[in-house]
Amino acid sequence: MTTHSTIDAGLDAPVSISLFLASNSPRRKQLLALGWPFTLAPAEVDESPLPGEPSADYVLRLAQEKARAALSAAAATVPGLDGTFLAADTTVSDAGAILGKPADAAEARRMLVRLRGRTHQVYTALALLRSADGLLLTDRCATDVPMRAYTDAEMEAYIASGDPLDKAGAYAIQHPGFHPVEGLSGCYANVMGLPLCHLARTLNKLGQPIPSSLPAACQSTLGYTCTVYEQVLREIN
Repeated sequence: MTTHSTIDAGLDAPVSISLFLASNSPRRKQLLALGWPFTLAPAEVDESPLPGEPSADYVLRLAQEKARAALSAAAATVPGLDGTFLAADTTVSDAGAILGKPADAAEARRMLVRLRGRTHQVYTALALLRSADGLLLTDRCATDVPMRAYTDAEMEAYIASGDPLDKAGAYAIQHPGFHPVEGLSGCYANVMGLPLCHLARTLNKLGQPIPSSLPAACQSTLGYTCTVYEQVLREIN
C-alpha cells in the first residue's frame, strides 16, 4: 500500500481518519485528495457484467466487490488493520447498454460514434467498508451526459492520442483538447469517477466530519459550476 498526499492547501484541516482507496485511478486519487488524506489499497476484480445486469446494479455490485477485495488483501498483509475502505465503480450507459473500456481503437471509434450528439448516463457507485465491524455503506450517483456533435477529424485525433483506451465509454469529460461534453448540468465529478458530495454524505454516516470547503474546492479544481451539490449535501446539513 502506498500513502498518498494529504489535502490541498486552502482547505479545512485534515480529519484524522484511516481511509484506504481501493483504486489506482489517477482521477479518483486527484478528487479524493481534495477532501481527505488516504492510503492506496488497490483491488482487482472481474469486471464482466452479468447477463442482463442493469447498469446501476452493475456498478453497485463491483464497488462492493472491490471494497471487500481490498480489505481482504490489506488484512492479509497487515493483521489487525483498522480503517475504512473506499471503492468506486463507474460505467457509461447508453440506452441501458454498458459501455466499458474499449479494447482497441476500433472499439473506441464505435463507442464515440454511438454517443456523438446524444445524451447518455454515467453511473458511479461507492462502497465504504469498515474493517472493525464489517459495516458496509453504499451510495450511487447518476448523471445525464449530453455529448456534442464533434467532427470525425476531432474524434480521430482524440483516438490517436490513446486517451480513450482506459476510459469507460472511450472518453474523458475533462480532456482539454477533445472536450466531448457540452451543457452538463449534473455532477461533473461523477463523470470523472468519484462524486465527492455523495462520498461526503456517506462518510458522514460513519461519523466522519466533512471539510466545509469541499464543494468549493471541487468546483474550483474542475472549473465547473455545480447545480446539484446543495441537494446532495442537504442530508448532512
